[in-house]
Amino acid sequence: MNNNIKRNNIRLRQQARLIPGYILLILWCLFIIVMLGWIVIASLSTTKEIFSDNLLRSGLHWDNYTHVIRNGHLVTAFLNSLLYSASSVFFSILICAPAAYGLARFKFKFSEAIKRLLVIGLGVPGVMIIMPLFSLVSALNASNSKITLIVIYVVTSIPFSTFYLLPAFTDISDSYEEAAAIDGCGPIRTFWTIVFPLAGNSITTLVIFQFIGKWNEYFMALIFAGSTENMSLSVALYQLIVAMTREGGWSGMFAAVTFVSAPTIIIYILLSKRLIGGATAGGLKG
Repeated sequence: MNNNIKRNNIRLRQQARLIPGYILLILWCLFIIVMLGWIVIASLSTTKEIFSDNLLRSGLHWDNYTHVIRNGHLVTAFLNSLLYSASSVFFSILICAPAAYGLARFKFKFSEAIKRLLVIGLGVPGVMIIMPLFSLVSALNASNSKITLIVIYVVTSIPFSTFYLLPAFTDISDSYEEAAAIDGCGPIRTFWTIVFPLAGNSITTLVIFQFIGKWNEYFMALIFAGSTENMSLSVALYQLIVAMTREGGWSGMFAAVTFVSAPTIIIYILLSKRLIGGATAGGLKG
């Protein structure tokens, strides 16, 4: 009886310590919701209403969105960003998942050296490799190309993606591969049909992070695909914000920001459970 009382008291004290953290978290969430809500409301108001603090007084102005979409090349930029993000994520997973699996499962002469190189690659800032990349791309006459930007995105994401997936494949039991080998399944087929799906949560989390990272990337997109037909959504947004600021079209600027931010917010909302539960869900029951 006394032990139960002590346990309950300990549990209550532990829960009481978490209350300040919960309060801060709730306040932060409310702050984000209010800020995002204000931006959306401002995007449907006029510039005069924004500065006079009378949002939506004259009704909903959906023409703010039609104006920026028509004049800001946002549709073309949206499709370009979708192409860049989806293609780079697909090819990086295609390369990094087998690489991480090989490093996690097999011990060979240079396996530890490769892991150290991945860690070193994680510590190299992207700004440091801009000039060498630009020189190489210029020498190959491959500048201002969609394919060039996709290749750069894939190559620069290899260290993080491979290193991120290493624990996911390490934690999967070898018994799955042994059972597959007994059934006559080869190593490549075993990986793609058995091991790869078992790491689904970690891979999904990585896909979300990489997709959003490439979707919001600005610097490399500006340098290597900055023309109107190849520009990404972040580059188009920046140019549109500069133009709207000069013209005083603040309502259009907020409409552009909402248009660009909506896909990433939707992805977070729909895949939040996968994002939080990024650990591998698998195991053997004896």
